[in-house]
Amino acid sequence: MHVHDYEKLWLGASLLLIVGFISTIVYGAVGAGVVMVNDEGGQVNPSELGNTTGFDDPGVTKVGPGEYEVHIVAMQFAFRPGTVELPANSTVTFYVTSRDVVHGFQVVGTNANTMVIPGEVSKLTVEFDDPGEYGIVCHEYCGSGHHGMASELLVKEPSNFTMQDDTQTQTGGNGTTNATATATGGESA
Repeated sequence: MHVHDYEKLWLGASLLLIVGFISTIVYGAVGAGVVMVNDEGGQVNPSELGNTTGFDDPGVTKVGPGEYEVHIVAMQFAFRPGTVELPANSTVTFYVTSRDVVHGFQVVGTNANTMVIPGEVSKLTVEFDDPGEYGIVCHEYCGSGHHGMASELLVKEPSNFTMQDDTQTQTGGNGTTNATATATGGESA
């Protein structure tokens, strides 16, 4: 059987592309340090979030020195709380769930990115070393107001950080709790 030189060339190029794609996937899964969000966050009843610990009053909780937990509820078309404030040099574990439809949760400029499914709690941990402002956006189309579904995360110098009592809880650790979260909701969030 005779194979034309051009067919050999295209066959070789196709095989190189396939090997390249597989190598990219393997590198992305193993070499780049990308961690997939798993189901360790647990499950909740989306219609009972008001009676679920952490999601009944979403916000920031200090759990140890430099360690915080943030419970966030995604809903059409807002995140609750609308603004989250944390101190720099902190490790933050986000627990995110949805009360209505599938949403996305991405802290812009970080690797915090997950899908938010009603009934499931997405758990992801991020370290914030430097002060800054980060946008929180929904990246899954969730309805007509999706384009306005956003929030903000403010990472402040620890010396400029104070806590609002109504939405924050200190559960452990020592020192000053310096977390603030305010529910604003709505499309402008």
